[in-house]
Amino acid sequence: MNDRPEGGTAISGFGSVRALERGLQVLQAVNQRDGLKAAEVAAETGIPRPTVYRLLETLEGLGFVSRDHSSEKWRPTLKAKSLSSGFRDKDWVAQSVVPEMVRLGREILWPLDLVTFNDHQMEIRESTHNISPYSIDHGMVGLKLPVLETSGGRAYLAFSPEAERERTLAGLEAQLGLRRPIILQDGSLDYILSQARQLGVGFRKEGFRSATKSISAPIFSGEQVVACLTIIWTGSALTFDDAIRLYRDRLLETTQRISRELAEKEAL
Repeated sequence: MNDRPEGGTAISGFGSVRALERGLQVLQAVNQRDGLKAAEVAAETGIPRPTVYRLLETLEGLGFVSRDHSSEKWRPTLKAKSLSSGFRDKDWVAQSVVPEMVRLGREILWPLDLVTFNDHQMEIRESTHNISPYSIDHGMVGLKLPVLETSGGRAYLAFSPEAERERTLAGLEAQLGLRRPIILQDGSLDYILSQARQLGVGFRKEGFRSATKSISAPIFSGEQVVACLTIIWTGSALTFDDAIRLYRDRLLETTQRISRELAEKEAL
């Protein structure tokens, strides 16, 4: 039997399994501690330091770990957490989030999006655009959105633990070529995040998709923001202050219920 891929070189089955085994050892070591330097990973796993560096860089390229350049420590990302969730990740969305989205969407009529942070972008996981009489968009699920200019991205940054927020911002700075202080079309990012924490929701008043405005509330698993639920409305139909008055509390009540349900499921 020929194990050679077409147009490639032969693959050693034993070699590939050993590399996988070592990669999982490295990921497990990083996951068990709040950040490890490469030398510490090597000491814990018994894997030579040069090999540890290569494995960490590979895992970083795949999105499973990230490096804090100030401390040189490596930490698991949210994508690494998805390895343990498998079906359950889809399950909590289907069982806990979608019914709440539909309920709230029928009350307020404006569309809602469930967004998660993925590879330095916010990704729409679920949406009620298809059932909202006021929606001007369709086919939103799977759409990638910028973090800094959207209410979901701002909610994710504002309510994430400080270490997670700093890692995310460092990645965005490297990817987008930004330098702090980050100034956006509607002001300083630090000021926007401070306002979001005061309001209890991320927000977008102008800039990205200027015909609409939005607010977004975090959904928590422990202290980690695992998703954000966003209400979108047409700016000409409703002022931002009116939307805050009418919808903020209902949105927060919804995300708090989802967070409690998620905590109960994780405790099982």
